[in-house]
Amino acid sequence: MKYTALDIANKLITKAADYNEGELMTNMKLQKMLYYEQGYHLGAFGTPLFEEDIEAWMYGPVVPDVYRHFKEYGAASIKTPPSDPVVLDSEEESLFNNVFEAYIDFSAIGLMNKTHQEYPWKSTPQLQVIPKEKIKEYFNGQLKKEKQQSSFSILKRIFASL
Repeated sequence: MKYTALDIANKLITKAADYNEGELMTNMKLQKMLYYEQGYHLGAFGTPLFEEDIEAWMYGPVVPDVYRHFKEYGAASIKTPPSDPVVLDSEEESLFNNVFEAYIDFSAIGLMNKTHQEYPWKSTPQLQVIPKEKIKEYFNGQLKKEKQQSSFSILKRIFASL
């Protein structure tokens, strides 16, 4: 694996700062964004974006090493890292950007509530690792649903134009 969870965290923080006149990225929101980036990467490519484990904590999925790294910020916005963010390969970058755009406008609490409704977090005991295979299966299913809904939307537009 060529990326660390901290690499991806720094990429998310940098991208958020450049988004919509400086989106605030708290540690809590960062943790959920890492979960979604990892989940969709596992679902789409079958491999993890980063190797570090994600655990089921009270407020949702957490990458403990990244949480501890940014713990000093508490509930405040994390400052943009001084170095340039890691560059992903083109397919990974495209997926990363799509996931970012799909979830960045949610608040940290909104993302927490969303993750609390999802099988990987709900089915994992508190403070335990959420198995990557469980995350992969869930997000693979989400991608299949989204693909079916897209196909349905296209068919709906075709029939509406007749």
